[in-house]
Amino acid sequence: MTTQEPSRTYWLEHAWLGSHVEPGVAVDVAADGRIAAVRRGAERPGPGDEALHGLTVPGLANAHSHAFHRALRGTVQVGSGTFWTWREVMYQVASRLDPDSYFRLARAVYAEMALAGITAVGEFHYLHHAPGGARYDDPNAMGEALIAAAAEAGIRITLLDTAYLAGGFGKPPNTHQQRFSDGSAEEWAERVSALKGAGHARIGAAVHSVRAVPAGELGTVAEWARQRDAPLHVHLSEQTAENDACVAAHGCTPTRLLADHGVLGPRTTGVHNTHLTDEDIALIGGSRTGTCMCPTTERDLADGIGPAPALERAGSPLSLGSDSHAVIDLLEEARALELNERLRSRTRGHWTAAALLRAASGAGHSALGWDSAGALEVGRLADFACVALDSVRTAGPVPRLAAEAVVFAGAAGDVRHVVVAGRTVVRSGVHLSVPDVAGELASAIAALRP
Repeated sequence: MTTQEPSRTYWLEHAWLGSHVEPGVAVDVAADGRIAAVRRGAERPGPGDEALHGLTVPGLANAHSHAFHRALRGTVQVGSGTFWTWREVMYQVASRLDPDSYFRLARAVYAEMALAGITAVGEFHYLHHAPGGARYDDPNAMGEALIAAAAEAGIRITLLDTAYLAGGFGKPPNTHQQRFSDGSAEEWAERVSALKGAGHARIGAAVHSVRAVPAGELGTVAEWARQRDAPLHVHLSEQTAENDACVAAHGCTPTRLLADHGVLGPRTTGVHNTHLTDEDIALIGGSRTGTCMCPTTERDLADGIGPAPALERAGSPLSLGSDSHAVIDLLEEARALELNERLRSRTRGHWTAAALLRAASGAGHSALGWDSAGALEVGRLADFACVALDSVRTAGPVPRLAAEAVVFAGAAGDVRHVVVAGRTVVRSGVHLSVPDVAGELASAIAALRP
């Protein structure tokens, strides 16, 4: 790598360097938005340095998001029900979105993510067309709205354009699902091929689920992603009802069906991976397919606790997502991974704070195709977040245990400073381009009410 003069320098009071907390680190950022130098032993800021007080960690990666689900927060927590009853409420909100209203909502949601230290999001996008399935003049208007929203919020996005073609095994899309469908995987591929990435945006692919993409169409989606070396994501075995229906339709589990049609592999991530057989775990791990756990959504929807330790042991890298945005807090997702497993197994210490930070940062970026992000190292993208060590949640532990304090007690509200591509996006807990994130969220969500 050619050495470049730094365009700016950040002085980090404490920095997480992958294995330990290092006090007094200066990070030089080059004009291209990458880290030019990491200098240890910098006891105080130099002239012109921007000082970040707290623990600075690599930017967090939200590997699974449905931005419009943010409008459901509060509403779907009333009463009881299941995933399937929740889905009906979700359909109603989806039916009210158009490119303009989705841009306004997503801009606020992505700004909320930035405030939480998230510097990259994987948007699992299937709201493609107008209600009833009519095409917009620009068939990718909804996806382009999301890409533009991420740009204004100052974060990176991998638009995981999602094939959603059926309403269940052997069933056509229902009234609500018609706007999700392109008709066939070939038509999906033709539309998504017209999407253009940008400096902050990459285009990936997704299979919504085995119930929403007929088996004969799975290979087309997988091949599109393979030809472009693009990330490919899929909702996998979130619900036992889906597993049972797949066995009834195909005589095998969803994981086996995906494996038989070439969907699994090291650029693929299964989202949830909750209700798996031993063979499923071996297929996922053996193919190096990733696993994105979304603990706050999985518990909110009463989905269950997935076999994350077994998947990781089998070879599946773990990442994290906020999915339905019951909350947007990757620190909560990280500790929930460990704490859920403690409840299930009645033992402690399945992952260290270091391992959980890797799942929330480096592994998530890799799952989204941003392999050059996720670490405070020379040549990496200069994306990082600083978490306060003097809040009521994080105050007390000695500096060498700052990572443990942040992961196991910190919250999104403790994030004070966020940098993306060397540019400050959040300073002192305030989003610089969206100063009133709460107000914009409230306004965008109110506009979607019937």
